Amino acid sequence: MPILGGVVLLIQLCFAYHALKTGRPYWWLFVIMAFPVIGCLLYYFVEVFPNTRESLRAEKAVHAIVKSFDPDKSLREHVANLEDCGSVENRIALARSCMDRRMHREAASLYRSCLAGVHQSDPDLRFGLASALLGAGDFKGAHGMAQALRHSHASFRAPEVRLVEAKALEGLGRVEDALAEYCVLADTYAGEEGRWRYGALLQRMGRGAEAGDIFRRMLRNADRMPEHYREAQHEWLALARERVQS
Repeated sequence: MPILGGVVLLIQLCFAYHALKTGRPYWWLFVIMAFPVIGCLLYYFVEVFPNTRESLRAEKAVHAIVKSFDPDKSLREHVANLEDCGSVENRIALARSCMDRRMHREAASLYRSCLAGVHQSDPDLRFGLASALLGAGDFKGAHGMAQALRHSHASFRAPEVRLVEAKALEGLGRVEDALAEYCVLADTYAGEEGRWRYGALLQRMGRGAEAGDIFRRMLRNADRMPEHYREAQHEWLALARERVQS
């Protein structure tokens, strides 16, 4: 039992040191030292756990469960807000909600209705419209909007606008032009989507060896990145792994 008591005391001292070092209220020292096990557990779940990755995962899981019970709640709320007030802000909120539910044509109509008056050249709205048109399969419209946005606002979300344009070019069958854009995105787009799309199009064009190099590079790079990056890019990394193994 003396050994167990020593271990508990060591744990208490570690928690007390953490509380002091991170600037927690001094009364935590009393709780930690006066209640050996319960005090440490309270301190962990109140002060430490909420800031950990596990907590963030738990929070996401809760949101997912709530959404599964009422997946269209936010959509209904945005519709109600728009009925109460047809402001540009409410139309944008509803358009974004439509995009989340793959209602791309509806989102495009809403974004287009906002592009008037002082908002006519708003780059955020034009990017939203380009993305909605792309999702709706209007590749010509998406390409035209993305190209116009690159000319009028060259620095606005440049990699994301280029990605929309590249996808539109691919959808139009202009694969060489799309490949040139994806080649740039492979080194400039944050995350792995740009690299994966470059490799996928190379493979589609019969350039399998080059595509394989791209996919293996993705996996090597991911191994050197933090875990949260691999989690965020899981979709593209899984696709790259499938292509390498096939």
